Amino acid sequence: MVQTLVLSGARSRTERELVRRWAEETYGDDLVQVVPDGGRELAGALDGSGAETTVVPVRVVWPPDERESSAAPAWGDLLSLTPRRRGLRHTYARVRGWSEEKARVVAGDAATVAQLRTEGDRELGEPDGEGFVAFVRRRATLACDRAERRVTGDRYKVPRLMAEQIVASAAVRRRAEALAADLDLSVDEVLERTSSCLTEMAAVQSPPAIEAFRTVMSPLHRKAWDVDVDTTSLESLREQGRARPLVFLPSHRSYADPLVLAEVLHAHDFPRNHVLGGNNLAFWPLGTLGRRAGIVFIRRSFGDDAVYKFAVREYFGHLLDKRFNLEWYIEGGRTRTGKLRPPKYGLLRYLVDAADQLPEGSPGADPLLVPVSIHYDQLHEVGALAAEQGGAGKKAEGLGWLAGYMRDQQRRIGSARIRFGEPLALRAALAEAGKGRSQLEKVAFRICVGINRATPVTPTSVVTFALLGAGGRALTFEQVRAIVEPVRRLLERHPAIGDLSSDESLDETLGRLVSVGVVERFDGGPQTVWSIGSDRHHVAAFYRNGVLHHLLNRAVLEMGLLAAVDAAGARGSELPQEEILEVCWEAALQLRDLLKFEFFFSRKREYRDELLGELRRLAPDRTDAPASGHGAAALLGRAELLVAPRTLLPFVEAQWVAATVLAEQEGAVDDRDAFLDACTGLGQQWWRQQLLHGADVVSRELFSSALRAADNRELLGADAGPGSRAAWRDEVAAVRDRLRRAGEREHELREEALGAGGQQ
Repeated sequence: MVQTLVLSGARSRTERELVRRWAEETYGDDLVQVVPDGGRELAGALDGSGAETTVVPVRVVWPPDERESSAAPAWGDLLSLTPRRRGLRHTYARVRGWSEEKARVVAGDAATVAQLRTEGDRELGEPDGEGFVAFVRRRATLACDRAERRVTGDRYKVPRLMAEQIVASAAVRRRAEALAADLDLSVDEVLERTSSCLTEMAAVQSPPAIEAFRTVMSPLHRKAWDVDVDTTSLESLREQGRARPLVFLPSHRSYADPLVLAEVLHAHDFPRNHVLGGNNLAFWPLGTLGRRAGIVFIRRSFGDDAVYKFAVREYFGHLLDKRFNLEWYIEGGRTRTGKLRPPKYGLLRYLVDAADQLPEGSPGADPLLVPVSIHYDQLHEVGALAAEQGGAGKKAEGLGWLAGYMRDQQRRIGSARIRFGEPLALRAALAEAGKGRSQLEKVAFRICVGINRATPVTPTSVVTFALLGAGGRALTFEQVRAIVEPVRRLLERHPAIGDLSSDESLDETLGRLVSVGVVERFDGGPQTVWSIGSDRHHVAAFYRNGVLHHLLNRAVLEMGLLAAVDAAGARGSELPQEEILEVCWEAALQLRDLLKFEFFFSRKREYRDELLGELRRLAPDRTDAPASGHGAAALLGRAELLVAPRTLLPFVEAQWVAATVLAEQEGAVDDRDAFLDACTGLGQQWWRQQLLHGADVVSRELFSSALRAADNRELLGADAGPGSRAAWRDEVAAVRDRLRRAGEREHELREEALGAGGQQ
């Protein structure tokens, strides 16, 4: 009786001969049989084998040429898309320099027939003959994949036979039975539809396809940016990824985000992520090529399709259980404002549900959530993003769009900065969030806080923050230096990229902003002056907003101190120290509630400690709250810079516009687009009347956040009375008025700085 079955994955005469030689050299005269992995031949061999017969899966591997992992992919890799097709295999071999000497036969983990039957029964529930043969073939493919990675490296971790494995699982069938009962369908109908959904979405990676994808997509990012990555946490992440799956959750600023992040991970020998993206990008050739390189194209809306939701959950569970890494963009879409958008919870919910379904001890039951900050010096596409804020339609993705995008990306515009935040273990994060309806929201907010904390301060964001506060005036270089310097000093304690302390670095940053049309440079007079272009405020605000989260607590503290000044003035007497602290705290909580759909605030206890820390930084010689309302005014007076107007006013004024529209509307808000159109119209009118802080206030993105705030206050329904809507408008208007007064003080400080900066 045969003692060893060599299950061969050879696909050509050359490979079959290589496997035959390998078997002969490995087993000599022992009782061994080489069997193709086709179903019919394997079925016969398994039937004729005893329980102790060992099955050894093997495959011929043609290792890629040795080159740096970060090296640019070669166009010759495109031929690798079909290397197993007889007509192209030898052409590809010549291009890559393949020869039989380079080929290696790798063997996957062996198992006896008895062990395979036991595992097949556990996974499939006592399969029939065909089911057992299919199970053995799948096991052989996966075992050879693992063996191949020992040759090619971890970056080529390849998922195989997804739909077949998932649908064949006994556990999946049990869950499908429950769904079938709910839908009044047979379990076979549910499984058939599930298989169809999985085939639609599942990514099927292969090392040649990954290299080809890198080749085709590299013009979308390689020339536009240098990549700057903080590698200090990558070694730890890679080690943890060998024991459990990693779920990368980056910020989303550009279509190029997944390409840039993939190159970083590829260069550091991470297996390729399964990147979840909308099926609006599944057009040819991106869809065809992307699916084979790890992109999972998911419908943008599932509607009431229970089977599709079931398929997504089971797919997630399978990927987690097999320790494949995932990636998606928690904002749900690219930011239009440059600031992190509110998170979407849908995919996170599927992840939690999928992890809950896995057996205890599975590595995927507790994946690691990794916040990732992706930040760019400049973006070619920011103009289109800014136009969409003003109401312009989003250009549909397609082949023409791809060609135009690729053309734009051929000009160098700075650096792409990749930073990894502190990872969160899913189980611990859920436990800390506590049970209840808001559990998932709290976990998502922690991820977003992690992204913000990891996001560095860049010269572009500092300079645009300063210039947008110049009141539209053109400034000499000395004046630009004068208004940039206090912002730079205030942000020194935060992680930063670049140094604006020298004239050379400031001049270089201004030059980059001029080159992309954000800043205008005028050389026609005795002195060169710089200003934000008259129609570029939205674009400049996009870059400015990338730094606002680092200034948020300082801005809130300033507003709290102003509230204390107002309270003392209204009473006509000094306030006790404890009362001043409480007035500041109440004002901070009011802002936190008003802007909770715009910014990510810490939990209340941490938030209070953070504000006290800001107070100590503002007044390092004071150990506690200001002693009086006049003391609060003195604190504000000693500050060389007030950031509250530029940090908060655009968002408060956008909410004021929306609250005004809502207060004047009768009945329910049923048409969201019509409401946003009305907000845009009123905002544009008020901007022309100079009633708003800046043109960037007129933003559909900001109006959408205001609409969410109104919905949270239950102001959109027909039963919301005009009084409650008017009360919200008046509350926002009062905060706006306080910010406007802070803006007057900021104007005084700016005039002092501009005078010191050598105004002529």
